[in-house]
Amino acid sequence: MFVKNNKKSSRLRRALRIRRHLYRLNAIRLVIHKTSRHMYAQIVSPDSLKIIAVASTLEKVISTKVKYTGNKIAAGVVGEFIAKRAVKKGVSKISFDRSGFKYHGRVLELANAARKFGLIF
Repeated sequence: MFVKNNKKSSRLRRALRIRRHLYRLNAIRLVIHKTSRHMYAQIVSPDSLKIIAVASTLEKVISTKVKYTGNKIAAGVVGEFIAKRAVKKGVSKISFDRSGFKYHGRVLELANAARKFGLIF
C-alpha cells in the first residue's frame, strides 16, 4: 500500500499503526489533523460513527483570537476549545490519535492545552 518512502507515506503508516491500536482499545479518541495553515481537532466515539466535539482554526471564534492560524499559539487555542467542549458534553477520558504526525511542535502544544483544560490522556 505504501511503496514510496517519503514524509507522507511514513506519516500514513504511523497513522495506521496508531489507529489499529486505538480500535482495539475501543476508546473515545481525540483526532487531530494539521496543515500548514490550520489545525483541526475532533472527539470521536469508539465506533467512529459519532463526532462528540469539534474545534478548528477555521472557526471565527478561534481565528479572531490569534494572529496566524498555523502556529503553536493557534494550536493551543484549538486544544483549549476542544477540551472545554468535550468536558461540557461529559467526556474527559480520551485516547490521543495524532494521525501519524510526530508528537512535536503544534501537536504537542495542542495536547498540552487539552490536558490543561480538563482532558485526561
